Amino acid sequence: MTVASIVERLRAAGCVFAEEEADLLVGAATDDGHLAGMVARRVAGEPLEHVVGWAEFGGLRVQVGAGAFVPRRRTEFLVQEAVVLTRPGGVVLDLCCGVGALGAAVASQVPGGVELHAADIDPAALTYARRNVAPYGGSVWEGDLYAALPTELRGRVDVLVVNAPYVPTEEIGFMPPEARDHEPLVSLDGGADGLDVHRRVAEEAVRWLAPGGHLLIETSARQSPVTASALTAGGLAVRAVTSEELYATVVIGRAPVV
Repeated sequence: MTVASIVERLRAAGCVFAEEEADLLVGAATDDGHLAGMVARRVAGEPLEHVVGWAEFGGLRVQVGAGAFVPRRRTEFLVQEAVVLTRPGGVVLDLCCGVGALGAAVASQVPGGVELHAADIDPAALTYARRNVAPYGGSVWEGDLYAALPTELRGRVDVLVVNAPYVPTEEIGFMPPEARDHEPLVSLDGGADGLDVHRRVAEEAVRWLAPGGHLLIETSARQSPVTASALTAGGLAVRAVTSEELYATVVIGRAPVV
């Protein structure tokens, strides 16, 4: 199988960046049979990241695979904002962590490192999260939001990063097939208005944040006022920041100092 033939098949399947994808597939293949299988999977519509087993995010190559949510480039904006707020040795919690990409990226960029924790309800995603946070000494917890966490973390979290689902249920069907057919619904569906999980995160955040600690949560520009209201109702001082380059919006809440 030549690179040219791979590019042709990828183009026919609708892959916009066929040349780049072909190079990645060839580089990830262990032999011709493996390459043929990967090309077939990609042509069938599987996300490229699932096929090659990794995604570039925040300067890292994070491990992903079938059935896992693929971290989006726009979420790197949340990482940038979180790094600014994280002190060396601070406690960082990646809630709704998926494969642990946010926490790993923040930890990799803070001089002196952090005390890293990651939690999610999806055991398949946590298989990858354990691998991705291991280089930073991260601990991984399985369960529903804060119920997953050890009580010793209560009141100690300096920076809480969250990329929870925020797509309204009725809009899931309009998402690209790569997402709706290959990523877990729990990582996409945010309920009737998309913000069910945001409200749950905001409701208990103050109990887990250290005095003056920050919660950063990704949302959309359209939904940001509702996300902000949820954080305000949870007792946080709130501001929203946006990146036009990445088409990203992050709502940041700060816990009371006393």
